[in-house]
Amino acid sequence: MADERFFPNAGFVAPPDEYASYERARVVILPVPYDSTTTARAGARDGPAAIIASSVDMELFDVGLGYEPYRWGIHTLPELAPASGNAELTIDRIEEVAGELLDAGKFVVTLGGEHTVAVGSARAHAKRIDGLSVLAIDAHADMRDSYLDSKYNHACTLRRISEVAPVTQVGLRSAEAEEYAHIRERGFAYYPPQTFRQPNGAREVIERLSEQVYITIDLDGIDPSQMAAVGTPEPGGLYWDELVELLAAVASARRIAGFDVTELAPDEGPRACAHLAAKLTYRLIGLALGNPGER
Repeated sequence: MADERFFPNAGFVAPPDEYASYERARVVILPVPYDSTTTARAGARDGPAAIIASSVDMELFDVGLGYEPYRWGIHTLPELAPASGNAELTIDRIEEVAGELLDAGKFVVTLGGEHTVAVGSARAHAKRIDGLSVLAIDAHADMRDSYLDSKYNHACTLRRISEVAPVTQVGLRSAEAEEYAHIRERGFAYYPPQTFRQPNGAREVIERLSEQVYITIDLDGIDPSQMAAVGTPEPGGLYWDELVELLAAVASARRIAGFDVTELAPDEGPRACAHLAAKLTYRLIGLALGNPGER
């Protein structure tokens, strides 16, 4: 008996029912409430639910884009159950589900959870897209081969992803000495904010990317003045305007094949942080797929 007297059903941006079914939707939201390897402040497991809840308060028309991305259809899955105490099995589960969605022709948006969840989604995309490259927004190098006896610790995320696709990172401002040496030895493209802000910084980043790009966003890549709700904040990060301008430039020059948004720990900052994460997710859907009215 649901009608206009009731709040909309829970789901990312709560689109009208005709745009929310799995069969109709081009976009599928995969929430993964996982933060079992967190080593600073925990709470990212609450991030997916906070992003989805905040998204319901957004206008469906995106002023920055000039259209309504929800018209592609957006279906939100139930939260994926992590494998208790087994990070590798959790990553395998994420990869399996994301792969099934890709095989069904869906555009997959993974919401974390700690950044480790990106490994599963990135692997699923890399197995299906030849020549895929990865753009990472992150304050930390995440290039340890192992940390605290695990190759699937959050500190190893970009190391694991780099094994299946080349990584270009923007926002780097924290690295352990051996990570930094590994980055230099392998010639990885890492851009601290001050380097990215140099003339032609965005163009140089884009030139490093292949035709098809997977984007992984650890929200601590954003400056803590705008994104305090993360477990490991670092000063001197990217700001909203320059981040969305970079993403828009990538979308205009390359094809965004999928993305994740991770590391929102809602209790570590004001509610505005969840809203920023939701708006970033919605904006990136719109940038990746374009204007649904022009398809």
